[in-house]
Amino acid sequence: MLAAWRTFLKRQGVLWGCCSLLLAPVGSSGLPAKASGAMPAPPVAVQIESATGPLTPRQSQAVLGALAKGSAETGIFEHHLAVEEAVAGSPLTTGNRVLLLQDGPATYSAMLAAIAGARDHVHLETYILDDDEVGQRFMQALTARQTRGVQVNLIRDGMGTMGTPAALFAPLLASGGQVLVFNPPNPLQARKTWELNQRDHRKLLIVDGRTAFLGGVNISNVYSGGSAQRRATDKPAWRDTHLQLQGPVVAEVQKLFLAAWASQGGPALTPRDWFPAPQRAGQQVVRAIGSSPDEPFTAIYATLLSAIASAQTSIQITVAYFAPDPRLQAALQSAAARGVAVTLILPGQTDSWLVFNAGRARYTALLEAGVRIVERQGAVLHAKTALIDGVWSTVGSTNLDWRSLVHNHELNAVVLGQDFGQQVQAMFDKDLTRSTPISLVDWRQRGLLARLKEWFASWWEYWL
Repeated sequence: MLAAWRTFLKRQGVLWGCCSLLLAPVGSSGLPAKASGAMPAPPVAVQIESATGPLTPRQSQAVLGALAKGSAETGIFEHHLAVEEAVAGSPLTTGNRVLLLQDGPATYSAMLAAIAGARDHVHLETYILDDDEVGQRFMQALTARQTRGVQVNLIRDGMGTMGTPAALFAPLLASGGQVLVFNPPNPLQARKTWELNQRDHRKLLIVDGRTAFLGGVNISNVYSGGSAQRRATDKPAWRDTHLQLQGPVVAEVQKLFLAAWASQGGPALTPRDWFPAPQRAGQQVVRAIGSSPDEPFTAIYATLLSAIASAQTSIQITVAYFAPDPRLQAALQSAAARGVAVTLILPGQTDSWLVFNAGRARYTALLEAGVRIVERQGAVLHAKTALIDGVWSTVGSTNLDWRSLVHNHELNAVVLGQDFGQQVQAMFDKDLTRSTPISLVDWRQRGLLARLKEWFASWWEYWL
């Protein structure tokens, strides 16, 4: 198995050449050059960060060898490891504990418990924070910790929280907490360069530099009932996925939060123990990947494209907003054409009918290529997850649409290994049982109104 690992590392140059061709600018038929840009050179060897610092090459090889033993003797794990290392710019970390959280109730319970136990600082970065029961619970919890000497710093997106009254944040501010509005709609309120179309779509909570939460869950009542229940308003609940992380990877997301604060010209932060001595929390190997429109290439997009292009057996994607650019669509179709089982779980109902119909405009070509498409029923699908070949998993805030891939600041975690992959597989299978398959025969018979909606939405997909 380790011999296969070395073989695939030697192939990184070949794999990188394929990825570069896949990501090369193609004018109006794909993402602009800014989204892919000049890609980083592949590394000479895979190095892993641990709680005690960088591992030696021999130690890294031992960790990866143990991880690979959990996979079938096919070389698939080493294959994805080589590609992952070539594309992503952030370090691969070991010694992490990763807890998969499904839907709002489980996520909120874990987040509020972590906030209640905070001793040094709490950092919260979110796209939506509504002034409702859930939002008020979070603000009360944060204010309570601030009054006890725990420093709370909050980044809220200017557009996502545009309807949230300033009064919700007043108690936290009065007690010494800091609240920074990311790209406020009013340019006169901007502390640095104003970019209205750039949004902070990340959902990140960091407690004491030791525990982090990330994924797709915003702070809103829409999640309060869980995806298996209908809310009191008789509206469907939302289906989403989040992660709780502990271990060395937390330092990587802490860096992203502090960078976001600085990029927006936030006020000076009261010095705290942002980076406590790392501690080993588990066995998981994790990479945190942040993306920003200001960077030369979109790392999350490049990483996902490379993983899809390298898939050998299966690609399973669950995503809320699906309006892929031509490169991503071509990668999915190419994978299906070479015999990879490609399955997409997409929304059956949505809060954005434009994105919903822009994505449906892609169904015919995908179905003709052999991609399996199902639509999740009974809940508004808001999750953003992928599992490739059973060993490469990602959970985060990134949708497969132009806004996430070009305009937004996003955050994903990639978890390598079969153990976590089995958990994601079980979650995927559960969603499949609540989904309706879309057949090519039936899809070709859809009505004129549906086709007109798709045509109209496609004209606007870049700005959705």
